Amino acid sequence: MKPAMHKKTVHQLILDKLRIDLDIAERAAQTAYETATHEENIAENKYDTLGLEASYLAAGQARRVEEIRQSLALCQNLNLRAYDEQRGIEVGALLGLEDEKGREQWLFLAPDAAGLKIDMVGQIITVITPRSPLGKSLLGKFEGDEVDILVAGTRQQFAVTEVF
Repeated sequence: MKPAMHKKTVHQLILDKLRIDLDIAERAAQTAYETATHEENIAENKYDTLGLEASYLAAGQARRVEEIRQSLALCQNLNLRAYDEQRGIEVGALLGLEDEKGREQWLFLAPDAAGLKIDMVGQIITVITPRSPLGKSLLGKFEGDEVDILVAGTRQQFAVTEVF
């Protein structure tokens, strides 16, 4: 069974994964904050940097929490529509791509959460956004179209095999 038949399920799996990631990040941020503010980590001399390092980690974890929150909010507010053969590929599309060597991959074009991977019945689906070269080149394309992108000086060509 192809994952494209269940676009709403794919969307829900993405939201579930983001919620799990958010929970993990929030716990990590809380732990980092507690470490940074713990009385044992107060610097005793100018070479004692454990507290400082912990505060940098806490700040980084807090930023990560906000990034995931933003991704989750944008993906939750995504209005899933059926593929429109007049408009072509839009944000919210689930699509199959095949490279010049015949390797197929499944992508979900989302407003955020780039790089997130979900597994749907053994099929890996990768989230991309319109900000990526591939995502940008896919916007407005149709089933059967080819897209060319330049990655690290190498031209890559893909055929759009299916869109949902």
